[in-house]
Amino acid sequence: MERQDGRRNDELRTHEIIVDFVPTAAGSCLIRTGNTRVICTASVEESVPPFLKGKGEGWLTAEYAMLPASTGRRKARDGIKKDGRGVEISRLIGRALRQALDRRYLGERTLTIDCDVLTADGGTRTAAITGGFIALSLAVDKLLREGKLKESPIIHQIAAVSAGIVDGTPCLDLCYTEDSTAGTDMNFIVNENGDFVELQGTGEGCAFSLEQLNELLSLGLSGCRQLIELQNAALEGRVLPLETKRTIVIASNNAHKVSEIRTMLGDRFHVMSMSEAGFHDEIEENGKTFEENALIKARQVAKATGYAALGDDSGLSVAALNGAPGVYSARYAGEHGNDAANNALLIRNLQEHPKPWNAEFVCAMALCLPGGYSRVVRGSCPGTIVEDARGNGGFGYDPHFLYETGETFAQMAQEEKNRISHRARAMSMMMEELGKLCRPS
Repeated sequence: MERQDGRRNDELRTHEIIVDFVPTAAGSCLIRTGNTRVICTASVEESVPPFLKGKGEGWLTAEYAMLPASTGRRKARDGIKKDGRGVEISRLIGRALRQALDRRYLGERTLTIDCDVLTADGGTRTAAITGGFIALSLAVDKLLREGKLKESPIIHQIAAVSAGIVDGTPCLDLCYTEDSTAGTDMNFIVNENGDFVELQGTGEGCAFSLEQLNELLSLGLSGCRQLIELQNAALEGRVLPLETKRTIVIASNNAHKVSEIRTMLGDRFHVMSMSEAGFHDEIEENGKTFEENALIKARQVAKATGYAALGDDSGLSVAALNGAPGVYSARYAGEHGNDAANNALLIRNLQEHPKPWNAEFVCAMALCLPGGYSRVVRGSCPGTIVEDARGNGGFGYDPHFLYETGETFAQMAQEEKNRISHRARAMSMMMEELGKLCRPS
């Protein structure tokens, strides 16, 4: 089949992306797809819809409209009653571009993507999505440069293209005359991994076979890959690439604790202590539970540094002492961090109680993002308190905490302790949540 503009069946129309096309917008571009031209802008509001207030997540929405002279005949502007097609495409753009974001990293702010069609010659919705991602990226880049965000909420790159069966032949990127006569018309929205965000396909003129569908899928994926390369060129030096590790600040300067958590997290994140992140304030741990104290630390560090923060509050709970030392474990004897004094007081206080002295180490772990999102888990490890100190490793109450293996925490190899400790058990529960923060590979 010979196409009217001489293109091959698997060839895109000529594309052009002009970034920063509207200087007053937070992010903008003009995207040209053949004779289709769409202005895409992104606006930022420091608020979210009512259903998201207080949840620590942002929102993205979109509006699409065809300007009056975008077609050969004047199109009336939207009034009180919105154009049904425009509403449907607006929702499509919003759905597609929300897939680009981890909205917890956006904070409680709203991004609105406006897509206005200057000239329409087919593929306006797919051009709006491809250009909308550019506008979104530029708006995020501005937030980063202004210091309102420390890390990008973008986790996926999104592009879209059409394909269809024209005169029995599968073709990529249909212009209006092809689209209006196509027996089958499909729109493909794809991310940088080649995964489908959304497919729209209709055999409006005639049904299509599985073989034809596979040909269309191949064309759509190929077209989106090419468009992603064009996006990368247009965004050179801005917020991409996507493989950058997320940063997590451990809400502690305790070298043992930071090292232990860093080992548990492996190389999935860039891990820093509070001081390494530039946080040197004193945190008043005035919570009545481990969970409250963990949240206090994580929230304060996340807010101050602009990074995700992982706080934990851990301690020893002894049954005979009604849960003491509990949240006062680190300062049980009065001076914070005096392990020798704390252990000595613990053993003195237990002398009047019969053995065995059953106890558990408890760790509450809180994850907080700068926008306010938080999650708390609790892990515990049972054992008994022994009167004589055993072992030279670990810290705190480790020499007196006997595990079921017959070793105290201070006698264990660090690898073994990391595997079974209260902190390890809390981290195991937290790992699923942390995995959601990683940028997909």
